[in-house]
Order: sequence, then structure tokens, then C-alpha cells
Amino acid sequence: MRALLSVSDKSGLLPFAQGLVAKGVELVSTGGTARMLRDAGLAVKDVSEITGFPEMLDGRVKTLHPVVHGGLLARRDLPEHMDAIKAHDIGTIDLVVVNLYPFRETAAKPGVHAEEVIENIDIGGPSMLRSAAKNFTSVWVIVDPSDYAKVLDVINADSDDQTLRTLLAEKVYAHTSGYDAAIAQWFAQQRGEPFPDRYPLSFEKQQSLRYGENPQQRAAFYVEKPGTGLGALVQRGGKELSFNNLLDLEGSLLAIEPFGDQPACAIIKHTTPCGLATGTNALDAYKKALACDPVSAFGSVIAFSVPVDVAAAEAISSLFVECIVAPKFADEAVEILVRKKNLRVLEGKASWPAGTMDLKRVRGGLLVQDRAPAPSEPAQWQVVSSRQPTSQEQRDLLFAWKSVASVKSNAIVLVRDGATIGIGAGQMSRVDASFVAVHKATSLGHATTGSALGSDAFFPFRDGIDQAAAAGVTAIVQPGGSVRDAEVIAAANEHGIAMVFTGERLFRH
Repeated sequence: MRALLSVSDKSGLLPFAQGLVAKGVELVSTGGTARMLRDAGLAVKDVSEITGFPEMLDGRVKTLHPVVHGGLLARRDLPEHMDAIKAHDIGTIDLVVVNLYPFRETAAKPGVHAEEVIENIDIGGPSMLRSAAKNFTSVWVIVDPSDYAKVLDVINADSDDQTLRTLLAEKVYAHTSGYDAAIAQWFAQQRGEPFPDRYPLSFEKQQSLRYGENPQQRAAFYVEKPGTGLGALVQRGGKELSFNNLLDLEGSLLAIEPFGDQPACAIIKHTTPCGLATGTNALDAYKKALACDPVSAFGSVIAFSVPVDVAAAEAISSLFVECIVAPKFADEAVEILVRKKNLRVLEGKASWPAGTMDLKRVRGGLLVQDRAPAPSEPAQWQVVSSRQPTSQEQRDLLFAWKSVASVKSNAIVLVRDGATIGIGAGQMSRVDASFVAVHKATSLGHATTGSALGSDAFFPFRDGIDQAAAAGVTAIVQPGGSVRDAEVIAAANEHGIAMVFTGERLFRH
């Protein structure tokens, strides 16, 4: 039996190679892999020894040879194949271990030169993998170091496992297609094209899920790049995450993102906030967010922009919560939270991978867009009313504008002192969204007089302004851009409301 080993990621390879040698397997290798094996005292043949042709072109050509691919592709069950390779003095290769040049890692380096990226496009590796995988019934092919032990167990038992061979071949083609997708994306980026004619995608399964949005739906969680986004979060307690948990976690992180390192807390139900606030610390922000709508907060997902301490954990422990996510938890806080077995505690920063787009699946297709930029700042706004907002109103308008960005459209938020007091989300008309926001606030005992209002899109009619004025709203932030802006501004002036236009819409569908 002969094995060809050529890897960039050498983790776990040496024990595997030693196990092969112990079973009498002949090792063939290239470059740095061969040196590592020899340094460990193993007998290794260079590929050039079996091909009779030296490595050339700075290593660009070393395994692209009929002796290699003939040894991989020859069908052992066809006498004519075996006669053909024998006639050309080609020996079979029965096991291939290859993981590819680190293209993604190289391309992600800050300031990397294009030439270095191109040199990390592997050619021989994918070719060997694909050849071996095509002939998987006779050739073991390993692209993932986690599979070393499984294959070695089968070899040591002098047995075969066609199911495992099939799985390994599947992993090869998934891996090489993802590798090619990353290369295609890089070339598109080099020419400044965010929307190439073919949009390459590659995602890796992080975990299976018990079910999807409903128990009758199967589901799994895939990540674009391991260790980024939601995949970077570390679960410190609680039961397995569900499909809906992950959706709500995304909504909660979206809600606190505009506030940076400022202490902020978002309480999420069905991917949209039912309470959002900033405060002096985690506990203060949580109390203010919870006060917005403590009834809806039952069974919620909660996100913090700052570490969670014991005081915040104790306050949260009195509420039924599905998940809580924060950049850090005090160990004592975790001990308090995990007493609730159904509460999932997730720690870390789930940043978006650099350069990624926002993708939305529709039947038969995919919608691709830029990720939404951070909501604009007051320096970019225009005061369109006769009255200028006061300094307090300006602070509340900024909070309202950052808050409404995470609410499902049509969206209206009422805020006071850095906290939401009423949220109208996902309504079919803007005036209905205003009504819901006011109704939620007043039904829960919040005084709406003197509050500020944020709207994710323009008011098409003055009725929304009249409704806000009736509730005592004194300041409004909205994009502007309606054909009836003049009518809307006149309504604000009639009611003495300070109104600013941001010039940007914040729809979240």
C-alpha cells in the first residue's frame, strides 16, 4: 500500500503517518511535508523519485504527472486499467492526504500583494484530491485532519468501509468547490465587482439543529468562515441553540451594534426589539430596556454591548429568557445564569467577516446587497422645522435613529432618556406603526409627553405627525423624501415639533 502525503496544515499528520508506517505503508511526499516526516525518522520517497521528473517552476509543478494521476485513477476492478499502468511502470497510490495552500488566510492579510495571493492558489493539490475522490472505492482520500483516526482505525483492522470512503469523497468535492469559490470572489474583488455574473458561495456546517422555525422542519447552522459571526460565540451554559434562537441572536446583535462600546441592552422577540436602552452600566441599560415592555420580554433573547456582572445577572435571573449574549461574563454571573437550565449563555463578539455581503434567500434565487451602513450622525442631518431641537431632544433623536434601524419595517420608536418606551414594528402602514408605538407606551404606563420619535422611512402623509403630536411627542427624526414633505413639515410646525431629516432610509424587511 502506498500513501501520498502533501499538506500545508500539518496538525495531526505525524501520528497518522507513523500509524501508516507501522502497517507497512510506503510514504510518498513533497517539500516541507517530506522534511517534517524525515525529521521524525520516517522513510519517505519524494514524488520526483516515483515520477522521474524534478519539481520545477518554484514548486508550481511537482505532482501534475501521469505517474501520480495514473496511480490514483486506475480502476482496480478493470484488468485493462491495471494492464495499462503496469505497461507504463505506474504503481497504484492507495491513500492521499492533501490540504490546500492557505489561499483564504493569505488573501485576508492586510496589505498583501496580489502576487503572494496568486502563488497560494493550489493547483496540484485539488487535482490530486479530485482524482482520488473520483476513484474513492479504491483510494482513501483525506482533506480534513479530523478524519485521520477514522481511516487509521479501518486500516489497522484490515477491513474496508465504503460508507466512510463515500463521505470522504463528498468532503473533498465540497472542500475544493469552496476553495474555488474563495478564489473567484477574490478575483471579482480585484476588479471592484461586488456582483459577479456567478455568485460563488461556500458555507461549512457548524451544527445540526433540533428543528427549524417549526418542529416539522429540518435545520442546520452553516458558517461562511469558522470563528466569525455567530459562529464565534462560545456557549457557556444552557441547552442546545435552536433555529429561532440564532435568528433572534442576530436581531439582538444588530440592535446593539450602532452603540459601539457604550453600555447598551436589547431585548428581542421575533427578531425585533421589544426594549432597547443605553445606560451607565449593564444593569442600568437592562432595567431601562425591560421597562419598555416587560410583558413581551418573557421568553426573549437579550444582548449586551458590555460585559455582564453579578448585579446584571441577578436581575436577569428573575425573568424567563431564552438566550443572553455579551462580549464577556463574570464567572460568578455565569454561575447565577446557568442555574436556569433552559437559558443559553453565549460569550464573545460576533463581528461580520470582512467584505461579506448581505444575502437573502428567495424561492429559486438569491438577493445580494451591501450590508447596511451604520446609521448617520447628527452632523449629516437637516433641521427642517421652524424650531431647533433642544440638546436633550437631540440626544433622544440620535438614540431613536440608532434604535429604529433594528426594528422591522414599517417601524416607529418612541424614546426618552436613552431608552425606548414604545415600539411599533412590522406594520402595513406608517400611521399604524405610530399607533402601535403610542399604544404600547401608554398601555404600559409610560408618559409619552416630551418623547422623541424615530421613523425608519418618510411619512407619506401628515396623519402620522398629527398622531405623534396628540401623544405629546416633541421631536421627530425621519429620512424625508416624501412628495408631501412640505405638508409634513407644516404639520410639525403647527404642533411645535422639532423635526430633522436624515436623508437615508432604514428599512429592515
